[in-house]
Amino acid sequence: MTKWQPQDHYFHRAKKEGFIARSVYKLEEVDRRVRLLKPGQRVLDLGCHPGSWLQYCARVVVKRGLVVGVDTRKISVELPPHVKFIQADVFELSPADLQHFSKEFDVVLSDLAPATTGIRSVDSNRSSILLRQALALAEDLLVPGGHFLGKIFQGSGFDEMVKELKSRFGKVKGIKPRATRKQSKEIFLVAMDKKA
Repeated sequence: MTKWQPQDHYFHRAKKEGFIARSVYKLEEVDRRVRLLKPGQRVLDLGCHPGSWLQYCARVVVKRGLVVGVDTRKISVELPPHVKFIQADVFELSPADLQHFSKEFDVVLSDLAPATTGIRSVDSNRSSILLRQALALAEDLLVPGGHFLGKIFQGSGFDEMVKELKSRFGKVKGIKPRATRKQSKEIFLVAMDKKA
């Protein structure tokens, strides 16, 4: 997996504003558009490496909130005390592992992405499997009325995933943030107001 990052406007802005990666502006735009995050919330961030989403969430939920990040790779960025991190694979993670921090969460974020092959159908299918796993965790951990944000590569499983989200949440929409690279097939599905 490549660690190459284009040194574009978002790259320089992230460095200037103290964020570890440009991907923070994808979350920031979604948050601005749909008001996903608020002070005091409990947020679960799946696929949180390198940590820019954790940094952003920590600032928004402030000290009375809680942010829990999960990734297979360690986080090297320094985080405040109200941010916790678990090094784990989402396929081996149970709700009980996360309920150690909080019984329920107000928001579940998933920036999980597969190691890409360059074969669009394979990559979109793997992306769909990851999003489905994130949604399974959200089903168990989200409060009624809670929100879910997940990344998916556009492809064969996309329409099915939208349909599934609509059956479980009050409002669902797709957003392709401006910070997403032009060649990328990723889109973020925002599902608001989990049904009881």
